[in-house]
Amino acid sequence: MFSRKRARHVRPDDAPQSEALAYSMTAGEPEAPEFGPWDEQWAPEGVARLDLGSMRIPAVEGVEVRVQAGQDGSVEHVVLVSGAGAVEFGVFAAPKTDGIWDEVRAEMLQEMKAGGLSVHEEHGRYGTELIAKLPDPQGQLVDVRYVGVDGPRWFVRATFQGPVATDGNLSPVLWECLEGLVVIRDDEPRPVREPLPIRLPQEMAEQAQQQEPG
Repeated sequence: MFSRKRARHVRPDDAPQSEALAYSMTAGEPEAPEFGPWDEQWAPEGVARLDLGSMRIPAVEGVEVRVQAGQDGSVEHVVLVSGAGAVEFGVFAAPKTDGIWDEVRAEMLQEMKAGGLSVHEEHGRYGTELIAKLPDPQGQLVDVRYVGVDGPRWFVRATFQGPVATDGNLSPVLWECLEGLVVIRDDEPRPVREPLPIRLPQEMAEQAQQQEPG
């Protein structure tokens, strides 16, 4: 659902930017947005977070963080689970001033409609979001909400799954994790939409290696 096809980039005046992106374009010394995902420069201090390289997830009571990593230690999936559902986080390279969520969302909407899936747009806290019903591995339809946040040279996609996708009051802690997420964008030039490198902390990587069948 997330093609790397090089489409046009939405110009800043085509649609409202996220707070993070809007503040990055402000003349003079920018101020921190009201809530995250945060760029590293605005991340509140004194918060316990799980360091996954380009992504730092706040430690929130009642939320289990599950990661799937490859043999080289690189993280392929980051899923946060709570009682009423789950959310998967992905972070990607983006232009410094142009948001990409509008074009990404349009592509996803077109692909899902072409596949005969139930999907529509809805206004949420982060602007326009996608709501869909998608089949799980057992073939049962589940509610899914896609939230996109444009930041300076990065883009976050949060995929909420289960009851929380249609009623955020059921698991507010998952939204709290999104609001507290910190993105660390390195200085490497990267193609737009390329996933930013996410890695397990050394201790977790060693534990994962020990658990591998050998």
